[in-house]
This record gives sequence, C-alpha cells and structure tokens, in this order.
Amino acid sequence: MEVFAVYPLTPERWDDFETLFGPSGACYGCWCTYFRMPAAERKVLDGTAKKEFIRNRIETGPPPGVLGYVEGQPVAWVQVGPRADVPQWNSPRTVSRPLDPADAGDPSVWAVSCFFIGSRHRRKGNSHRILDAAIRFARESGARRIEACPMEQAKTSKSLGLYVGSMRVFEAAGFREVARRKEGRPLMRLEF
Repeated sequence: MEVFAVYPLTPERWDDFETLFGPSGACYGCWCTYFRMPAAERKVLDGTAKKEFIRNRIETGPPPGVLGYVEGQPVAWVQVGPRADVPQWNSPRTVSRPLDPADAGDPSVWAVSCFFIGSRHRRKGNSHRILDAAIRFARESGARRIEACPMEQAKTSKSLGLYVGSMRVFEAAGFREVARRKEGRPLMRLEF
C-alpha cells in the first residue's frame, strides 16, 4: 500500500499545490475560488487572476486546507476551514447554508467545501484519506463541528460535481445528514 502523507497548505507548499492543480487550475480554472467570492466577481476573473487570488489567500494564512502526498508527490487536496473563510458556502441561496445563521461566523464551525484528486490517483481511496486528514486538521485547529454538502450520487468518478465530495465518503468518516434542501445534496455534519 502506498504511504499517504498530509500537510497543511502553507506558502512553502505553493509549488506542490500548483503542480497538483496543473496549468488549467483544476475544475476548469477554478483554483478553489468558487466558494470564496461572489459569482459576479469570480466570472470576470481569468484563470491567472483566480490563481493569484488563492495564492494571496495561502500566503495570508491560516492554511485553507490540506494537501495529500504519495511518494512525495502531491495527489490530493481538500479545502477545509471555518465557514467564514468560504462566504459563498454560507449564502442563503445555497444548499450548503448553515442551519443556524450564526454558524456562518462561528470560528469553531468548519466546512469541507472542495476536493481535488489528481486523475491518476482516483479510485484508490485517496478521497477517504484526505477527508480523514481534514477531520484531524479541523479538530487540532479547534473546530467543534465540521459540515459538508456532498453529492449523493455521481454518474462517474470524473463527474465535475464531485469537487464537493461524495456522500458515501462522508458517511464512512462518520458524518450524518442534518438537512436536504435539494435532491442529491445533503448537508452533513460531524460533531467533535
């Protein structure tokens, strides 16, 4: 079995993040900005501007998530942090909005909002591994709760919507459904 190592995404790991996301920035040039800025703002930015936005966020700190490595190579990413760090995840129009609006600003209520697994490393359990690491990172960082809003089913393991994760991966990690505002998109929670 491959050794899977995980580290918080700090500025000195930028090159690894950039390598994992590739020249297009993963998920059609998103660079993991989808939940970080309003759609109107995000749509006017090109891939280079989105890349610079996330790089500045990483340099500012704290780490916005964790990177997973196999044999020293970056293979997986999960964005995990306080809900306040991903304001669009809390929008009243989203299926991921908090049950209690106060949770959007509570630094101890965290969100697992995005995944990215390199194409050669999918279907090998790396989503489970990186989520386990995200849970440890959140707990060690003072979270009392983590929430997610994954897809219940996807047609293929390459479905674009899987950037939010798969429900079965969250269930295996102990998350439980707390709301369902849209078919196939449960709001799930893990309490510490």
